[in-house]
Amino acid sequence: MFKKVLIANRGEIAARVIRTCKQLNIQTVAIYSEADADAPHVRMADEAVLIGKPRVNESYMQMDKVIETAKETGAEAIHPGYGLLSENIEFAKKCEAAGIVFIGPSTEAIGMMGSKIEARKAMDKAGVPIVPGIAEPVKDSVDAIKIANEMGYPVMLKASSGGGGIGMQIVRNDAELEKSFEGNQKRATMFFGDGAMYLEKYIANPRHIEIQILADKSGNTIYLFERECSIQRRHQKVIEEAPSSFLDEETRKKMGEAAVKAAKAINYENAGTIEFLVDEQKNFYFLEMNTRLQVEHPITEEITGIDLVEAQLNIAAGESLQWKQEDLQILNHSIEARIYAEDPKTFYPSPGKITALQLPEGPHIRHELAVHSQSQVTPFYDPMIAKLIVTAQTRTEAIEQMIKVLNDYHVAGIKTNIPMLKDVVSHEKFIEGETTTNFVDKYYLNTPNLQK
Repeated sequence: MFKKVLIANRGEIAARVIRTCKQLNIQTVAIYSEADADAPHVRMADEAVLIGKPRVNESYMQMDKVIETAKETGAEAIHPGYGLLSENIEFAKKCEAAGIVFIGPSTEAIGMMGSKIEARKAMDKAGVPIVPGIAEPVKDSVDAIKIANEMGYPVMLKASSGGGGIGMQIVRNDAELEKSFEGNQKRATMFFGDGAMYLEKYIANPRHIEIQILADKSGNTIYLFERECSIQRRHQKVIEEAPSSFLDEETRKKMGEAAVKAAKAINYENAGTIEFLVDEQKNFYFLEMNTRLQVEHPITEEITGIDLVEAQLNIAAGESLQWKQEDLQILNHSIEARIYAEDPKTFYPSPGKITALQLPEGPHIRHELAVHSQSQVTPFYDPMIAKLIVTAQTRTEAIEQMIKVLNDYHVAGIKTNIPMLKDVVSHEKFIEGETTTNFVDKYYLNTPNLQK
């Protein structure tokens, strides 16, 4: 096992990785920007190194500086967390060249899954169901309109290298496609350095359900069941739960086996997630693969009892998986709510100083925090400031617990989405399990009394 690991990230995920490293007696090195000097992860680490100015491209995205810091501190490995450099193939290659272990998959797997177009091709070849669409990027809006008419509206316009809903839009006619193409292409180029766009057939009323997998260097691969991630705003997840109330055992097994097949097809190793769209008839289609730890990984840990960060570290150190598929079972039900510093009506970020923070405590309540009382929430980073995870024996009990805990959760000084989260989890349609990806648009944004 490693003696020292550098965490190339910030916020709650950096703190999360440090916590497991401490349990394993692994020394930790945190990096931080000028804006994060007082952040929890900086305090928690054994060592902390200033990496640059507040903006990510002047600090956390400085690949050579991150690697040099790892060398100077004697870190043998780098954990990239999620976002930032976690799926950056160039960074993984630089780690390899420097003789530092990148805690994640191979550069080949990152590269193949980093392009949604190449990922579709690979999954199609492996026999994993994919959403009907095109295999090559569209040239321009004229080309896109021609293809969309052949495919039939509505279609989903997507950036090949996109993520977090950036460069993604549902279009229902020629005029909408012409209007949205250039803007989405520009956004994709700005955020990902790649303006390649493609089209998929839009699946009506889908659910976004993903399968967590673990794979070691010997080719042993298992799936750790599913996470229902359909409650989204602006194509970004806000509430996740495990397991999904929609899947039956047969579909769960089929999706898990498809995820394992997908991972094996690209010789995947470490933790990864296969994301699927699932239609009303429980047909499922490959959406994308995230070659990293997911934001919502805690709910999988809660229902399986497996520490995914520890598993990542063990695999990266060359150890074999200690579980076989038949050993795994779903132990309970877990729900995660992402706490954002944002206006709950408009979803616009709400930076500022947190003047008070009161966290409800109790059995089966888990907090992952990026802030503390008196923290300054800056406009430089993603506005997620915390994650709240509750776990119970049944989904009904988990929902009741989540409502109670959200009522006791208090953040002052900034706006948060807590009122929106309470409205969603207490809504009758959520309780009934009608959690499709259009839930927020259908039941929250279009229901005035939920936005008092």
